[in-house]
Amino acid sequence: MGSRPDAWLDTSRQHGDGKTPGALVITGQVWHRGTPWPQQAPAGPYGGGNPEPHGSRTVEPYGSRTVEPYGGSGAGGHLRHNGGGPRRPGTRPPRVRPSRLRRILCLSAFLLCALLVTAAGTYAWAYYRLDRAVDLGWSADRPPDGRGTTYLVVGSDTRDGLSEQARKDLHTGSAGGGRTDSMMLLHTGAHGTTMVSLPRDSWVTVPSYLDPETGKRHRASKNKLNAAYSLGGPRLLVRTIELNTGVRVDHYAEIGFAGFVGVVDAVGGVEMCLDRDIRDPKSGANLKKGCHDLNGIEALAFVRQRHQEAQGDLGRSRNQRKFLSALAHKAASPRTALDPFRVCPALSATLDTLVVDKDMEPSTLVSLFRAMRAVSGGNGKQLGVPVSDRALSTPRGSAVRWDTAEAEKLFTELANDRPVSLHEEG
Repeated sequence: MGSRPDAWLDTSRQHGDGKTPGALVITGQVWHRGTPWPQQAPAGPYGGGNPEPHGSRTVEPYGSRTVEPYGGSGAGGHLRHNGGGPRRPGTRPPRVRPSRLRRILCLSAFLLCALLVTAAGTYAWAYYRLDRAVDLGWSADRPPDGRGTTYLVVGSDTRDGLSEQARKDLHTGSAGGGRTDSMMLLHTGAHGTTMVSLPRDSWVTVPSYLDPETGKRHRASKNKLNAAYSLGGPRLLVRTIELNTGVRVDHYAEIGFAGFVGVVDAVGGVEMCLDRDIRDPKSGANLKKGCHDLNGIEALAFVRQRHQEAQGDLGRSRNQRKFLSALAHKAASPRTALDPFRVCPALSATLDTLVVDKDMEPSTLVSLFRAMRAVSGGNGKQLGVPVSDRALSTPRGSAVRWDTAEAEKLFTELANDRPVSLHEEG
């Protein structure tokens, strides 16, 4: 054995040109994509492998890389580059696009929040716009609380706030003050909804009252029902109705001429079908037989006219119930209820002239509207007070006398929330 270092080299392997390969030794393994994971034999004297010569180094081709599971060598991890250390700081996994279902849920939540905010704002706006001018609890001689809920719905012919041109267009005349043009008891309870018209010429007993202008006390006396409103306003009207019916009025709602016209126009008119021509110069009604889409002015003329009705005030009351039901049905239709350009003007027109009791809330108004809608949808009855004389001669002129026995039976059923036995009018 020679002492030269090159003598340790194996020179038995030569290239084809006769040259002997150099002494550079390359160790390690290179794994390429698409090939099986290389199996490494354990190194060192305890692993059964041959130890590398001292000072030798492993060389990999430039640009080669190995891939191992992120977070360890276990299966199921994410793949990452293996540069001999952990993932470089500042890098992040690729962004995952939200699923379609998640986007729909987010959009639905946003729309729900917007709807709730809008509803809350509308409720607050309506709450502060309501004119709660009627105090129903000041009198001590009221009927006891009944079952169910009873509303007194009043249409007043007050001309307050109308210009001279508006009075001319609406054929309201020039009389001052206010009177009732229609009065209805609307009862809702366990047996559905019943709407009862109270003719304004009904001959009733007006209870004693104090004249707010003169301070004079007036004794109870007979008079027409609409006189109670003229003499003592809504409070005396409620007391008069409660005295003569025995039904406790839970809530009061009154709307004037301007509000009525505005609501009808806001919902786009109301269709009414007539079985004959109607022409009444006093109310301004001029309608031909057939179906008409009445605007606000035409609708007001229709519900106010009575001189063309064979039953006079009773016929007018029937027309008012019919129109009010049609108006509630139109306002509740999806085409109207879901159109903010109709709902908002209708609500604004209502609140402009609406007078209610002190306990009335926007939610109570909604319940009132639903009750009216129930009647228009056939889930209720439309009645008039049973009458025994339509042309009763009185010191106050011709009046309407109720059928005492039948009327008492009807009002007792309403007060006790029992099924109404009186047949609905055609």
